[in-house]
Amino acid sequence: MIFTETPIKDAWLVEVKRLEDERGFFARSFCRQEFQERGLDPRLAQSNVSFNAKRGTLRGLHYQAAPHEEAKLVRCTQGAIWDVVVDLRRESPSFKRWHGVELTAENRRALYVPGGCAHGFQTLSDDAEILYLMSEFYHPESARGLPWDDPAFGIRWPLADPILSARDRDFAPFAG
Repeated sequence: MIFTETPIKDAWLVEVKRLEDERGFFARSFCRQEFQERGLDPRLAQSNVSFNAKRGTLRGLHYQAAPHEEAKLVRCTQGAIWDVVVDLRRESPSFKRWHGVELTAENRRALYVPGGCAHGFQTLSDDAEILYLMSEFYHPESARGLPWDDPAFGIRWPLADPILSARDRDFAPFAG
């Protein structure tokens, strides 16, 4: 696997290292040992799939509050997305900063989102499917969200007028 640091502390772009032959290729997409060597949370509590029928769908910004903070490894398995991590950790040198990256089925890249950060994505294609590996179980009492267009962060999303759920549309702005 190929790990590339992002401007967000502890958030990494993770790419597969392809071993190719006449049949195609083989690549490791997760390795607990390689994650541990970089100080990343290697626990796998659950795996989730998000299917999005329409280009421009935006999900987020979502996170789980303490004591149930969750790390995520996010990969697009069909179509394309613009994936965003926002640092909400007050002690972090990248507090309130965001970073976005294009994840596609073709580039097979993943974004590692550390616990204490919010995550969101916007679909760049119809029929986009996203696979999440999660370090923590879902705890509804700890589920939180922030507006996708919160001025506290100034995220530049690629498509105007996103398709939003009522829940994502109604999050209160960042208060800190």
